[in-house]
Amino acid sequence: MAEHSRSPQARRPFLRAIAAAALGLALAGCEIVPGDGPTAQGPPEAAPQVAPEREVQREVPMLTPVLAKHKVAVLVPLTGPNAGVGTSIWNSAQLALADAQGERVELAVYDTGKGAVAAAERAVAAGSRLILGPLLAEDVRAVAPVARRAQVPVIAFSNDIGVAGDGVYVMGHNPGQSVERVVSHARAQGLQRFAGLIPQGDYGLRAGQALARAVERSGGRLVGTQTYDRTPAALRTAAIRLNTQGLYDAVLIADNGQIAMSGAATIRTGSSAQAQILGTELWRSETALAGSPQIRGAWFASLPESMFDQLRTRYRARYGRAPYRLGSLGYDAVLLTVRVANGWAAGRPFPDFALRSPEGFMGVDGAFRFSASGVAERQLEVLEVRPTGFVTVSPAPRGFEP
Repeated sequence: MAEHSRSPQARRPFLRAIAAAALGLALAGCEIVPGDGPTAQGPPEAAPQVAPEREVQREVPMLTPVLAKHKVAVLVPLTGPNAGVGTSIWNSAQLALADAQGERVELAVYDTGKGAVAAAERAVAAGSRLILGPLLAEDVRAVAPVARRAQVPVIAFSNDIGVAGDGVYVMGHNPGQSVERVVSHARAQGLQRFAGLIPQGDYGLRAGQALARAVERSGGRLVGTQTYDRTPAALRTAAIRLNTQGLYDAVLIADNGQIAMSGAATIRTGSSAQAQILGTELWRSETALAGSPQIRGAWFASLPESMFDQLRTRYRARYGRAPYRLGSLGYDAVLLTVRVANGWAAGRPFPDFALRSPEGFMGVDGAFRFSASGVAERQLEVLEVRPTGFVTVSPAPRGFEP
């Protein structure tokens, strides 16, 4: 809903901070701002009562009624098990529209919790020229044919790169990029021999593939990997097996922090006891890692948090609760849309070619750009686990090389 209670002056510092970070990053000549399960920042929020699409549209600021509006649909779950995440994305999207004073963009929300295909069909029938969402990969697959028939691009919030392409852009945080970033950092520190402890399942499969790809690209050597069924006991057994495959300088534990701590203890008693432990973006929300002597000094890569911290503060002030971490996707997607709208001719299709700018864009989640395949490539920071918490040891790059 519109942020009527906050003055434009109160919003400017936040926008100025993002604009300053966006120097050198452009979209069609304009600077922009802005697993698999989502992580909550604070208590899970209940989905509020959402008015029908027509009423929701009236809540968006109508600053210059004389201008033609670009209708943009936000497809997220407002009911069902993922309602809290969907609500965070939708609320953040409305904050972005108010912050950017997007008078040429008209947002409407459609609840995928009641059926993704039906939501997409209603959005297209209402004249939407761009779809932001859905959240879940299966919903993206269901929505894509509806959007293609109507020649409406989709900027999905999923992190499943398998759904990208042919008019679908995946904006979610791809866990494989976290692995690639931390391996790159380890190579820059002179580490050569790598190993991996990889959980079974889709997440582990993607992490293992990313590890092999990153080691090869960086000129390192993959000594060995072991898979396990994602329990502490199974991880300890896998770590014992891994120690028989040869010495390694660094080992990736591609799991959450709680399970990783049990594997780290076994590694510290093996033949590669001094190996550098590497983690994934799953560790970001697990501050308890600092209390584990075996895990201290480990590295992992994640999204930069400074701008999201500011968004979290503003969100809490507006809605009375903390957003889910994935709420930033809604904010960044809408600010991206508002910037494109400046050169988007009324009545014309959304110019999705502008999304493929090689210079990339800047958002709450840092610098990103869409590859030719439609996947968002993100610049991540590397953090080290220390007794006092997480410390950045390699900041996220603020742009992309030409």
